[in-house]
Order: sequence, then structure tokens, then C-alpha cells
Amino acid sequence: MLQPLAQNIVYGILIGALYGLAAVGLSLVFGVSKFLNVSHGELLMLGGYAGFWIFKLLKIDPFLSIPLTIIFLLLIGFILYRLIFSRLIKLETEKKIQNSLLVGFGLSTILQNVALRLWTADDRSITTAYSGLSFELAGVRFPAVRLISLAISVVALISLQIFLKKTYTGKAIRATVEDWQSASLMGINIHRVYLLAFVIGCALAGVAGTLVSICYSVDPSMGLNWTLKSMVVMVLGGLGSMIGTFVGGIILGVTESATAFFIGGNYRLIAGLLLFLIILIFRPQGLFGTKEGDR
Repeated sequence: MLQPLAQNIVYGILIGALYGLAAVGLSLVFGVSKFLNVSHGELLMLGGYAGFWIFKLLKIDPFLSIPLTIIFLLLIGFILYRLIFSRLIKLETEKKIQNSLLVGFGLSTILQNVALRLWTADDRSITTAYSGLSFELAGVRFPAVRLISLAISVVALISLQIFLKKTYTGKAIRATVEDWQSASLMGINIHRVYLLAFVIGCALAGVAGTLVSICYSVDPSMGLNWTLKSMVVMVLGGLGSMIGTFVGGIILGVTESATAFFIGGNYRLIAGLLLFLIILIFRPQGLFGTKEGDR
């Protein structure tokens, strides 16, 4: 009983790290610009396909190809921001959220159909010589590729935290989150901050997508599921808290895994949504967020 439970918890932590990494990008974009980009899952899907085709065509190890995927998603994010999202900047916050939702839904449909036309509906996954490698401790298996994915997710989070706290540009982003009007008066280029936050969010989605293609599989219809997971995790952890969002992803992963173990796999999604509703009712600012009046 204890060993299978421990195995499920380990798997929950490993998938939860991917939830957290995916949600961090969405949280960063929303926290800075108030763009609720519901096509975030499709960006993750593009990252997954990028990792797959780089491995398939160029024979580059998927973990080593992550910098190429980041460059690709940075370019995609730059194009999307310049062509679409930059036009929403001057709107009021409520209108900005509403319009970005509409834009995101349209963009999600377009990207999904483009992927379907280019790569068909077949699942794609990356299989390497070490895909089946695992380590065992106290009877619990730790798959090597998922452990590496966990390490990469943690490194990405730490790198983002260092960037936000130690660099001038990162401090400008944090200042914009707190009060964009005051930040603008202090000489911060708000438009550039919005662009930078958006492309970083896209890059993080790309990294998460590549890790998903290594650990699981990718297909054109996966975007909606990952967008919903990211939104749930973003609320669980608390808006504006990158570490809180990442921890929220792990909490969701463990919750789903434990539910599958005790009740059944069909109830995993219900358990995640129930946890989401409980947090909204009793702590709407999230587990690690702060109330507006407490800032």
C-alpha cells in the first residue's frame, strides 16, 4: 500500500513540475500586462513539436535542443505580440482581459488547425536511448528523463527569479506589475516591458512543451488541456508569485495522482477542479499570493 502510494506521489511531483513551469509563463504575462492568453497551451504545443522535429531531423538530443526551441518561441512570441497583442495595450484592464480572451481563443483555433494540417492528428513523442532508464530507491522508481525534466524546470524557475530580482530589466518588470503608471513616470518603457514579459512567457511555454514531448507526447489538440491546467495552477499559487505558481503545479500534480490512486483515474480532473474551487472560496488570492490591500 505505502510503496504504490509513494510511487504515485513521485509521479505527481514530476508531472506537477511541468504544470508549474507551463503556468509560470502564463502567470508572468498576465501579471505584467493583464493579457489572459488562452492560446498559451498552443504555444506549449509548438514547443513540443519543435523539440520533436529538431530531434527527428537534426538528430540533436531533445534536452540539448531546448535553447533552439527557446529561440523559436521567442520569435513566435515577438511576432504575435507585434501583430496582435500590442494593439490591446491602451485598453482598460477589464477590457484588456476580455479582448485578450477573445484574441486568444481565435489564435488557439488557428494554431491548432495549422498544426493539424502540417503534422496530422497523430501523437508524437521523443524516444531516446535512455528513455527507459530509471533509478530505484526504497522500491520507488524514478524515471531518468522525468528527473532531468524536473531539474530543468527548477533551473528555469531559479533563472527567472534571479532575472526578476537582480537585473535592472527584471526590476522594471516587477515595478510595472506593482504600478505601471508610476513605473512609466520613472522612465520605464512600459511597451518594451510588456513585450519582454510576453516573449519570456512564450519561451517558458516552449521549454515546457519540449519536456512534455520527451516525457509524454504532443498532438494538435493538447493546447486546451494545458491552458486549463496552467490557469488552475496560476490561481492556486497566487497571481504574481512565480515560486507560488510552480509549487501550485506540484500540488495539483500530487492531488491528481493521489486521486487516481485512491478513487480512480477518471476522477483526476474532478479533484483538480474541486481543489481549484476550494482555493477560490477560502483563499481567492491563492496559496502564496497577497491581497491587494496588503501590498
